[in-house]
Amino acid sequence: MVCFIADRNRTLFTIYLRFPQVRFFRHAIHVLSGRYDKKEHVGDTSHFQALTTALSGTVGTGNIAGVALAIHLGGPSALFWMLMTAAVGMTTKMVEVTLSHKYREQTEDGTISGGPMYYMKNRLNMGWLAAMFAVATIFSAFGTGCLPQINSIANAMFATFGIKYYITGALLAVLLGLIVIGGIKRIAKVSEKLVPFMAVIYLVGGLSVLVYNYQNLVPAFLSIFSHLVSGTAVTGGFLGATVAFAMNRGVNRGLFSNEAGQGSAPIAHAAARTEEPVSEGMVALLEPFIDTVIVCFITGMVILSSGVWHEKFENKFQQADLVVLAGVYDESVPAEKEQVAAFVLGKEKLPLFSGELIVEKGRILNEGITLLHARSFAENVWVTEGNTPYSGTVMMHEGQIESSTLAAARIAFTGESLLHSAPLSTEAFKKGLLGDWGQYIIPFSLLFFAFTTSVAWAYYGDRAVTYLWGTRYRKYFHIVYVAGYFIASFTDTTLIWAFSGITVALMTLPNLIGILLLHKEVKTSINEYWDRFHTRKG
Repeated sequence: MVCFIADRNRTLFTIYLRFPQVRFFRHAIHVLSGRYDKKEHVGDTSHFQALTTALSGTVGTGNIAGVALAIHLGGPSALFWMLMTAAVGMTTKMVEVTLSHKYREQTEDGTISGGPMYYMKNRLNMGWLAAMFAVATIFSAFGTGCLPQINSIANAMFATFGIKYYITGALLAVLLGLIVIGGIKRIAKVSEKLVPFMAVIYLVGGLSVLVYNYQNLVPAFLSIFSHLVSGTAVTGGFLGATVAFAMNRGVNRGLFSNEAGQGSAPIAHAAARTEEPVSEGMVALLEPFIDTVIVCFITGMVILSSGVWHEKFENKFQQADLVVLAGVYDESVPAEKEQVAAFVLGKEKLPLFSGELIVEKGRILNEGITLLHARSFAENVWVTEGNTPYSGTVMMHEGQIESSTLAAARIAFTGESLLHSAPLSTEAFKKGLLGDWGQYIIPFSLLFFAFTTSVAWAYYGDRAVTYLWGTRYRKYFHIVYVAGYFIASFTDTTLIWAFSGITVALMTLPNLIGILLLHKEVKTSINEYWDRFHTRKG
């Protein structure tokens, strides 16, 4: 529902302001370059630093793992809806940043603090809505910037180098703590150096895959549009996707990736040195274009052109993605495959297995069952305990492992199935000019992109805490944030993303209400900005 409202909101502002993402695009680049900057302007960061800080909060797992998850769930057309979400989201980003910058405040420690909560309080006189947004921002700092970021990094490091999840989490948690203590100025300095560098590395790696698979580029590109009205049919290990599901996944992942309408980026942009709120809104307009139209599109085309999105690979199963059916279904039999596909898409119910899975030396001995993992038929399944084959029983209830059982905590299922999130992107990058060396692009890109996202969101949560309780309580937030960062490194991925979706919705809704109420003021501010600009220029 929130995704639907956000999408309509974006479209409304695009039409109401007469497609500013097209009309103001060139001017936004000029503002970003510093052409109109003056040293006496109040603020903590430059336009470029504000943009890179905001981008560090958006360019992360959404661009790498999120795109892969959207295609895994919705098929190629999910990428189309991600791009459309970004195109209209450029306007929303400009609007929310303009308002937040206009009503920013200076805190007791001399730093600038801004964000939607300030225009809600200072302009709308709706302190309750501002408090609601600030609380949601704190939760979303964990759901967007903390938990999914380190979880994706840890997964990528384990899949590529075999580094234990908790080791990755511990090392990066210490580094995160050292950076966030330095506040926005240290965060901005880190972001302005790391984000452009890693963006270039990632895009070059992506282009190497596209060049290698040049013969698949046109079919891959056309597949984005060919499934828009019919959904994606069963192909390879992929069991299909409906039009509605593709749209939902694409919009949802698009919102998560570029965060337009969520109200996060305005917190970073509020610190920019300028007396013209609209000019900072212009800079923010570029964010969804860079984040989604460029980076997410490259990721999506790499996955589609390489063909890995419907191929099975050996992997360690996420227990939340594992389903055991009470019945034998053969993937090589078209009718039975279609039946399971209908179950996966929610069109048909199939009996789920309850009872004991009997395992001997890693092999499941039960007959009359079918294992599904990551919305695909699981093959060559092994059950292990540590590094040794497991022997014993695993209790199942309605197709799922009973989490209360001791075995659920210590055993692991491995086998061949579809991949999603960062592992899927990793396999895609191996199908390029760099060969197996390409797999290292994803873990290192995630390491830098996702880490800087966590840094930026630590600042967003910091500002929300400052708004609610003052600067003296920020250190307590930092402690909990870093602790949560470590714990999430070895937590189930599917659960992390489910929590993330909830927190995004909680934060987005009050912000959308606020900017809708102030739509006339935004238009007036833009017109006055151009009047002043042309007067100075003349």
